[in-house]
Amino acid sequence: MPRSAPLSPAGALVPGVERIAVLRANFLGDLVLTLPALAALRAAYPDAEITLLGAPLHAALLDGRPGPWDRVVVVPPWPGVRDAPGASRDGNEARAFLAGQRAEGYDLALQLHGGGGNSNPLVAALGARVTAGARDAGAPPLDRWLPYCSDQHELLRCLEVAGLLGAVPVTLEPRLAVTPEDASAADGVLPPGPEPLVALHPGAQDPRRRWPAECFAALAETLAGEGARVALVGTGEDDRRAADAIRAATTAPLVELVGRLSLSALAGVLARCRLVVADDSGPRHLAEAVGTATVGVFLERNLLNAGPLTRRQHRVAVSTRTACPACGVDQARARCGHHASLVAGVSLATVRDAALDLLAHAGPAVHAAVQFRGGARGTSAELPGQQPGSRAAR
Repeated sequence: MPRSAPLSPAGALVPGVERIAVLRANFLGDLVLTLPALAALRAAYPDAEITLLGAPLHAALLDGRPGPWDRVVVVPPWPGVRDAPGASRDGNEARAFLAGQRAEGYDLALQLHGGGGNSNPLVAALGARVTAGARDAGAPPLDRWLPYCSDQHELLRCLEVAGLLGAVPVTLEPRLAVTPEDASAADGVLPPGPEPLVALHPGAQDPRRRWPAECFAALAETLAGEGARVALVGTGEDDRRAADAIRAATTAPLVELVGRLSLSALAGVLARCRLVVADDSGPRHLAEAVGTATVGVFLERNLLNAGPLTRRQHRVAVSTRTACPACGVDQARARCGHHASLVAGVSLATVRDAALDLLAHAGPAVHAAVQFRGGARGTSAELPGQQPGSRAAR
């Protein structure tokens, strides 16, 4: 981390703030981990317009949803921020994006995307009065910055960056409102019935974080035997192959939802669940944000960076393995190119016991999803006791 200069001043509110830009343009789970920081910014600058500079999936999930943001603007392909074919800092799309964003006249621009090697130049180019973010070794500084440390939880890092601008945490739990549209979409795909619903998500961006399909299949047998309806959720071909393997390995009845859900429908389905069991993945984070109990299968180092902060509603089953099962290379030091699971050794008994305990005792969500009054600019929150899609309304 950079040590050539003292840390920039932190903690002071910036006067006269009308427009705020926040860069976080990666995956679903990364977005969820940003939500407490966005809530802190809203509380610190209640009258400012907050723009999330995000990915297409963020716009699909957040547009029209009440929360501590006013709008989502999709960042074009940008090297190291949104890697995609044709990604360029100097292409026509990038130049047009920056020109449009500079014209917004942002007062504050926050980099919540990572160490800043690629993202700090983008944030600096927005032309805001004050910029803030994390800074790894070799990354250019912003006006207010803190060292990027890899051994820090992402949620807390985002809150610490927001604190550079005087934003004080108002919650440590990610919270996402469940809308009537979410609930209606869920009702359109879920069969009726009084049985508690449990969703299994057998996927993860990194294949090394995937628990074996046969373990999910055995867990499905147990949960169905306890009277639960078991649903499979996910997207993409990897999730489809895992779902096919689970279905082939169990006689338990399964509600097959892989590839069938929009992000709104996924939020609605997860909010309907008594429990979600998943790898370290975006759907597990989303389930936590909508108030549903979870059991997550984690690598130890990922638990440090992205695991749930509480255990009353959220349990973890952890693998400490770092050696590649195929070649023995220590994955904590270097990638070997193999994709063998590092969490395959997590025992079925560990996950099963946590799941059965939460299935029996989780009850209504302790940290219910919240609905912000007054649309995106609402500064107070209410528990959605009668909100469609909340557990209290089921």
